[in-house]
Amino acid sequence: MKLLYIVPSINHEGGVARVLSIKTNYLIEKFEYQIHILTQNKGSFPLFYSFNENIVFHDLILKGNVFKFFNTYRTSLKKNVEAIKPDVIIVCDNGLKAYTIPFILKKNIPIILECHGSKYIEERKSAHVFFQKLKYKLKNFGAKRYTNLIALSNESLEEWNVKNGAVISNPCWLQTDIPAELKSKKVIVVARNSYEKGLDRLLFIWEKVLQKHPNWILDIYGKEIDALEIQAVKFGIELKVNFNQSIKNIHEKYLESSIYVMTSRTEGFPMVLIEAMASGLPCIAYDCPCGPRAIIKDNVNGFLIEDGNVDLFVEKLNLLIEDKDLRKRLGKKAQESVTVYDLDEIMKQWKILFESLVIGE
Repeated sequence: MKLLYIVPSINHEGGVARVLSIKTNYLIEKFEYQIHILTQNKGSFPLFYSFNENIVFHDLILKGNVFKFFNTYRTSLKKNVEAIKPDVIIVCDNGLKAYTIPFILKKNIPIILECHGSKYIEERKSAHVFFQKLKYKLKNFGAKRYTNLIALSNESLEEWNVKNGAVISNPCWLQTDIPAELKSKKVIVVARNSYEKGLDRLLFIWEKVLQKHPNWILDIYGKEIDALEIQAVKFGIELKVNFNQSIKNIHEKYLESSIYVMTSRTEGFPMVLIEAMASGLPCIAYDCPCGPRAIIKDNVNGFLIEDGNVDLFVEKLNLLIEDKDLRKRLGKKAQESVTVYDLDEIMKQWKILFESLVIGE
């Protein structure tokens, strides 16, 4: 079986890159599949995560205005697919260009759209409602032309309302016999500083929490965080927030923390939330579209907060800080709940799908 994955880039610490490395390594090592990965805009190297040495990487160089960019994308995509001759193509891209691929290729090769984000993901705040609605319509139109649309949760699939959809969750790669002790006065978040990740909302919350718990520290791990440091200075909380670049051994940092927080505006199926829960951390997240609600059951394995409700978020975060027994209870339930994302079981589902598409031909 020869697979071609099409992704924007994989030379960073994002969840898509992490999951892609886990799945492609497994497909090669367990099922002996042949894997090709096509990246865009010099996105292949250097790699942040470890990819199997047998994976063949390809790269598209895309430049110029929108017309030249798209024309280069179209011709380069067709050329690469014809050269690789994959049995199945899997597209892991939230950009609008991804929804043109079924029209560009027009071949008898099964093409899967793997949705890692909400349909309504916004990279920046937009006041143009008309263009937002147009973008969603274009996404719907393109998504229906794929052989299959694979969402990461039922909530995500419901956003699309397509007949060719199914759910296969991301696998949990992290396993630990000894969970976090939950004794440190540390709260952790792992995210890039972008509009959809909502770290600006977190600093606003943290400023309020510190009024009651000045001895606690917020650890932020991610990239492009300069603007956040400026915001922290404005709030007068810069000494209570540690800004760190992304690291590979993030598991160690989960174990050194006591609470995980997420204030995203949109999500798909947040791997960092799964990782934190697998480490035994109690988690608190905004109920944004659409990932956290698929993972957190409120007051059972964490807290799910009405999106944008700052006062409730502060209240529940204060409660976790003050009640160690509650942290332990929710952390234990969190670790138990993510066992359903077992790597072997998730990859079986992918194998069945791939082989059904090829045999079906």
